[in-house]
Amino acid sequence: MTASGLFDSHAHLDSPRFDGERQEIIARANSAGVSDIMTCGSDLATSRQNAELAQAHVGVWAAAGIHGHEASSALSDPADPDSPLDDQTWDALVELAERPQVRAIGEIGLDYHYDLAPRSVQRRVLDHQIALALDLNLPVVLHNRESDDDMREVVDCRPTSLRGVLHCFLADQSMADWAVERGLYIGVAGPITFKKVRHLPDIVRGIPLDRLLTETDCPYLAPHPRRGRRNEPAYVQHVLAELASVLGVDKDELAARTHENACTLFGIG
Repeated sequence: MTASGLFDSHAHLDSPRFDGERQEIIARANSAGVSDIMTCGSDLATSRQNAELAQAHVGVWAAAGIHGHEASSALSDPADPDSPLDDQTWDALVELAERPQVRAIGEIGLDYHYDLAPRSVQRRVLDHQIALALDLNLPVVLHNRESDDDMREVVDCRPTSLRGVLHCFLADQSMADWAVERGLYIGVAGPITFKKVRHLPDIVRGIPLDRLLTETDCPYLAPHPRRGRRNEPAYVQHVLAELASVLGVDKDELAARTHENACTLFGIG
């Protein structure tokens, strides 16, 4: 385990918006007290890039997976939603997942807001990756947008031994209750600081401290007072500060707790 500090449990350091600056971005995060960053893939190419970043930088870890947006890329014929899963894609994903710096299968899940892949394909690819995570004894990093019922259905078909996090949680109380009952973690990101997301503080107050993670989801969703700018891991300090205020706990205590939670989930130690 790296020295305890803030843990950005969900970033996308592969983003082209960071091109030419990744070294400086990681250095700024370290200067802001961020000791660990989990950088998540969305397809094979970005998963490979993140695995290489994790190998090159102390305190950077990777998740490999195929996002719901990219689910069709996991089919033998991406244009045919009924085509079988592509064996070469899955073999490549397993190879990545078995690298020591890769500590989760993710970012995977369902996104019914944009519907960039057919919903049936998203569900099939999600279920297959959950099965892969269970086979490899890895946690999952779950994306869930406007897909609560199907997310619950897919996850509930799998053993309760499944470990994972609902990242950038923005759903309702019933979804939070379900996630905690399933033993999942809840990822809290920049929206906790947004004035228009007022349901979120009430929900996180009811989540046990040992189930909370802090994240940025950078380069997206920069927290106040950085909203409107490109997000980066250093800004997880603003998420932590607001979360500590909402919960009425000491920032340092919360930093230590959420760091421990992330290390437990991702097997870092």
